[in-house]
Amino acid sequence: MSGSRALAFRALVRACHPIPSAGVTAFVVVLAAAAGNASGRCAVIAAAILCGQLSVGWSNDRHDVAADRMARRREKPLAAQEVSLRVTEIAIACALLGTVGFSLALGWRAGLLHLAAVAIAWAYNFWLKGTWFSWLPYAIAFGSLPAVVSLALPGHPAPAAWPVVAAALLGVAANFTNALPDLESDRITGFRGAPNRLGARPSLAIGAMLLVLATAVTAFGPPGPPRWFDWAGLVATCCLVAVAVPVLWRRAATRIPFYALMAAVPIDLVMIGVGRHLH
Repeated sequence: MSGSRALAFRALVRACHPIPSAGVTAFVVVLAAAAGNASGRCAVIAAAILCGQLSVGWSNDRHDVAADRMARRREKPLAAQEVSLRVTEIAIACALLGTVGFSLALGWRAGLLHLAAVAIAWAYNFWLKGTWFSWLPYAIAFGSLPAVVSLALPGHPAPAAWPVVAAALLGVAANFTNALPDLESDRITGFRGAPNRLGARPSLAIGAMLLVLATAVTAFGPPGPPRWFDWAGLVATCCLVAVAVPVLWRRAATRIPFYALMAAVPIDLVMIGVGRHLH
């Protein structure tokens, strides 16, 4: 690979929002394994989710490129012209083809549901991002993920309600924290999603509250009494929030709250993955 192509490739990787894309993929793979999917099935699920995330990340930056240039967002590879729009559009098309192929390989039920979730995420990019309902695609898309991994199983069992609710709450928390570092540039470009309208500190508080609620649903939602590590996970999450929110209060409009949320998600994944039935 030539130097210019290597630079363009690295720019394209950065433009796909790599940390959220990898995080969501890992989250779903753990859910898939916890639901009882075989390793080969988990690999197909991972490929479907990753392709979907790539299409969403690249389409987001492609759609926002003019606004990002207006806001002089040099950290955005497309806005900085580190990779061409044509190359990005080809990458989007390839990611979409992979999304369709791998999703339908899971069966029409799981496949169509995942494709609907990706379509909802695209609706966020092209429309809902600038409205009071910017959180809604996150709730629907994340909430659908336990259903995708459950419907991918033999017999296609419906998911239990509690993992759907917990995943939806985590998704909305991700929206409120992921938007925080972009509030100033969004103000310049005119995007007015729910976090923008509420402000950095209220959004930080909402994200923290939703994280605690998601953990509580994970602890108390399944049948039977909570186990000792459910209580431990809930206490650990509450302690993390109690420490992080005051510390981050003056730095709410940064990327740190989102990273703190991602650091807390493994607690929920452990609670889900140890002896819980998702369907």
